[in-house]
Amino acid sequence: MIARLTGKLIECEITEVVVDVGGVGYAVTIPMSTYDKLPRVGETVTLLTHHHVREDAVVLYGFATARERQLFRLLMDKVSGIGPKVAIGILSGVEVDAFCQLVAAGDIKGLSKLNGVGKRTAERLVVELKDKVAEIAPAAVLGVAGAAAGAPVRGVAGRDAQDAVAALTTLGFKADQAQKAVGQLCTDLPAAEQNVQNLIRRALQLLNG
Repeated sequence: MIARLTGKLIECEITEVVVDVGGVGYAVTIPMSTYDKLPRVGETVTLLTHHHVREDAVVLYGFATARERQLFRLLMDKVSGIGPKVAIGILSGVEVDAFCQLVAAGDIKGLSKLNGVGKRTAERLVVELKDKVAEIAPAAVLGVAGAAAGAPVRGVAGRDAQDAVAALTTLGFKADQAQKAVGQLCTDLPAAEQNVQNLIRRALQLLNG
């Protein structure tokens, strides 16, 4: 299993790159989100990869960030009818945070505009992923929840809120529970008290109370 490549970028197209690692050139299929982050040809690049084996081919998919790869795998593993081609198309058409916001908001119309995604697929994306996207983009999803409650997360609080939700999900709480608790705190607490440690501590009190 090839999980990461670091080498010289020797060829670069919009959908595929070739990375020279110790004299071996690896062809890697990439989304537009990764293409935008690539260095110049001839420079060193690191790609996180997904090693996909089919009956007729072995394909490497490459990503600039762990969240891109995580979303790619989530799409293929959890949503019926979505294979690597559609997953790459989705990542090429929307940033990770924006996609997670669309799913969290249940925005079927917005999702249907993505490459390879029709209304039925958009509906499956919402049903299958609504409770999972917070694991990838907790701050983005929390922002949706806050907007729905009339309390958007602002400034530094957004970063601290993201870290607090991530910590709570790591501790075993469901993503929607963590988002609700942290969102409530971001509404009730003054900005000066919305640091990550305080958010986690107070959220634990709410969730365990």
